[in-house]
Amino acid sequence: MTLSVGIFLFENVEVLDFAGPFEVFTTASRMAQRRQPDRAAPFKVFTVAKSMAPVVARAGLKALPDFTLSNCPPVELLLIPGGVVDAELLDDAVVNWIRATAADARLTASVCTGSFLLAKAGLLRGKRATTHWEDLDALQRQFPEVSVVGGVRWVDEGDVVSSAGIAAGIDMCLHLVARLVDPDLSVATARQMDVPYRSAAVG
Repeated sequence: MTLSVGIFLFENVEVLDFAGPFEVFTTASRMAQRRQPDRAAPFKVFTVAKSMAPVVARAGLKALPDFTLSNCPPVELLLIPGGVVDAELLDDAVVNWIRATAADARLTASVCTGSFLLAKAGLLRGKRATTHWEDLDALQRQFPEVSVVGGVRWVDEGDVVSSAGIAAGIDMCLHLVARLVDPDLSVATARQMDVPYRSAAVG
């Protein structure tokens, strides 16, 4: 079975926040098909933005989204990266789309300050979550209903998973590959990407 992974892009998104998870899930599919060529890839990854215009990420990198909020296909794993999220937090269309898409998704995950958007959408109420170390206090202050956890690479709350800053999103997504497919594929993916494999969330 192929799981659809939708990654949300927005102006001033942190590059590695979305590119790291994109690399993990596409590499995992490549490794899985290398092992079993006759089976479907475990993940199909696409990007979503407010429009089809190029998204200017933090530091100026331009990315072309695959779909818009209004025409994207069903999302089974919704991933919200971080970056400068101030404008998105004030955009009701974005927050409502995250809330509605997460309601139909199997799993929703955030990287770095993407957790602020999950919290704004009400997805972290009464749950534990993490974010970039620099933003832990702000997340707790702005969303007191969230139990903010520091000193970890990711926090898995079942249907919602959040990661610490930037590169921690790679660790979280490797954890998701292990959880959703199998640990052996996750280890093979990490090895192919030449990154450390962390089987525990403690950072």
